[in-house]
Amino acid sequence: MAKHSIKGKTVLIAGGAKNLGGLIARDLAEQGARAIAIHYNSDSSQAQAQETIKAIQATGAQAVAFQADLRSAGAMERLFADTIAAIGRPDIAINTVGKVLKKPLTEVSEAEYDEMSDINSKTAFFFLKEAGKHVQDHGKICTLVTSLLGAFTPFYAAYAGTKAPVEHYTRAAAKEYGTRGISVTAVGPGPMDTPFFYPAEGEDAVAYHKTAAALSPFSTTGLTDIEDVVPFIRHLVSDGWWVTGQTILINGGYTTK
Repeated sequence: MAKHSIKGKTVLIAGGAKNLGGLIARDLAEQGARAIAIHYNSDSSQAQAQETIKAIQATGAQAVAFQADLRSAGAMERLFADTIAAIGRPDIAINTVGKVLKKPLTEVSEAEYDEMSDINSKTAFFFLKEAGKHVQDHGKICTLVTSLLGAFTPFYAAYAGTKAPVEHYTRAAAKEYGTRGISVTAVGPGPMDTPFFYPAEGEDAVAYHKTAAALSPFSTTGLTDIEDVVPFIRHLVSDGWWVTGQTILINGGYTTK
């Protein structure tokens, strides 16, 4: 079996119950993954996690779900340990965990900053740490960031700012894990047509984002559709393994670097 094929591989997806994470899980199952572990954070996502589990199992793949708040190193260690106990060491590890805050920098409280840092930066750091310890040789690791890393814009300092360190974590991990044939990437979608996007934006901002990308007129929503992101992640965790240490912005020309 080709070392970079998805067929027969074991996958862990943090934030894999719904939206983009859930679609990635279903897609990799359809591509022949042997077993997939998905993580979800809260009780409110449990029903969607079970729907995703059923969809994975319908392809013939093994599927398990774990609920956890991943804002501590210990919680991340347990997620990987539970995954390995249930389905074996992952060949592919994908982290989609994140939270948006849109607010003037002068109004961001210390508590809000700490929460954003924990969810967007600390979680990513310890996911990459545990992935480096447990992912199989020739494995693939991918983290979701944001296309705002290529933007010159107000109000997202606490969001994009706490995602920004993940670019360096990705480069460092790619160098350190490359000796084992492991590729490490980050993917930054543009504003996506999911429930993750709308609560942080007012009507005027939504209208702007729906026209901001160069290719917005050719999208059904004007935004980044999760269906357009999944094929890139599929490629990066399989035949696209030669891309490593990079942040790829997938946004139809919304921002660039």
